Amino acid sequence: MIGRRSLNEDGLAAQDGGANDDEALMRRIGEGDRLAFAQLLRRHLQRTQALATRLTGSASDGEDVAQEAFQRVWTHAARWTPMGEGGKARFTTWLYRITANLAIDRRRKPRTTPIEDAPEPVDESADGFARVHERELGQNVARAVSALPARQRQVLVLCFYEGRSNVEAAELLDLTVGAVESLLVRARRALRATLADAYAELKETGS
Repeated sequence: MIGRRSLNEDGLAAQDGGANDDEALMRRIGEGDRLAFAQLLRRHLQRTQALATRLTGSASDGEDVAQEAFQRVWTHAARWTPMGEGGKARFTTWLYRITANLAIDRRRKPRTTPIEDAPEPVDESADGFARVHERELGQNVARAVSALPARQRQVLVLCFYEGRSNVEAAELLDLTVGAVESLLVRARRALRATLADAYAELKETGS
């Protein structure tokens, strides 16, 4: 699998330099440069995995999607074209689209519950009940986001969790700004309806 071991085995110690931007690294990767690939991983893997986790609703699925996304980066690097040379998107936009498409595909597959995504044992102390209550609220939010239609989930993740502007989200999703704004309105409306019931239920349980 791709991860810290790959970076260590490649002996990556130097800091990223100004010349080693994404486009330059992709050129080197296209020529089979594993050190450049490790450098690109160090730069983007953590954020890609976080994004994939939010899009899939599962930490284990998010890790798998991020791994597969970077495998595709390695495989297709030689054919990738920078914007300045006739390409249609920046590297980060291209990587986001790969990740989003893989996340959608992953959600269509039959799901099991990995051990790290299973509920934790209940702590019956007073502070423990408060922590459980807070965790359940977080889980309800995650489930509500995960249940949104794919496009609504994507714009919400980009604009709310990642702090992207509507313009940036539109570029990443290949949509108009108006379409992004409309999707955000619908996503927030759906979450309000879903989480109002969930929050009321949790308050009754904890009272």
